Amino acid sequence: MVTSSMLIQVGFELVYQFPQETPLILTVDVHHSRTADIVSNAFLATDPVVPIAGYLDGFGNWCSRLVAPAGTVRITNSAVVRNSGLADPAVPEAWQETVETLPAETLVYLLGSRYCDTDLLSDFAWSRFGETPLGWGRVQAICDYVHGHIGFDYQRASPTKTAWQAQQEGAGVCRDYAHLAVALCRCMNIPARYCTGYLGHMGTPLPHGLGDFAAWFEAYLGGAWYVFDPRNNAPRTGRVLIARGRDAADVAIATTFGPYILESFRVWAEEIP
Repeated sequence: MVTSSMLIQVGFELVYQFPQETPLILTVDVHHSRTADIVSNAFLATDPVVPIAGYLDGFGNWCSRLVAPAGTVRITNSAVVRNSGLADPAVPEAWQETVETLPAETLVYLLGSRYCDTDLLSDFAWSRFGETPLGWGRVQAICDYVHGHIGFDYQRASPTKTAWQAQQEGAGVCRDYAHLAVALCRCMNIPARYCTGYLGHMGTPLPHGLGDFAAWFEAYLGGAWYVFDPRNNAPRTGRVLIARGRDAADVAIATTFGPYILESFRVWAEEIP
């Protein structure tokens, strides 16, 4: 397990083909909570060059707006981020607050959302997890279930798949693991928010898969938000957060307002020796 400070090079390259001028919203910058850890930042760039405007969304994520011209457009971003090298913390004693004592700002993360259809999963959640220990133990029990129930399969990925559909199909990608775990936590009155970012292969055995953006979630326990990762279901090092929201609809890497073809897609998160 890596335990010393590390530098991580993160970034991506997206190449689109647009048949016409197309507005875009991109949520791709390292989250502002990691600003102090950014050693260098190449910033968002496009080829051909177009004006880019930025704003903070309602969840505190930095978003970029641009209008892509017709034709081939290359979008890139990269940064070097300092990480502690410590694995995700485990706090088994973290307790579960009652709904009436939760801070008001956490309540939105108890509600159903576009991909976390709690109304369809509530009965199952209570029958499956109603007898599990409150707090950290209950969230971990949910992660254990989701990790074992869903088989990772890129061929079964779908941009419209909900938590309930992932539960029914038993297959998907990291966003499906996160959506199902988030929905089940919310059913059990535990605030849970979806996270997207970079997660390299530091500290994991070969062979490593292709680079991709990662999805995990945070649960509110004992007065703090804690990272849980049902896809890997083990503490990992080197997470670099991009955005948080209710589900993937709030933190989409790219939202396009028109037709397009994604010609190529590369993502990297690698430790710098």
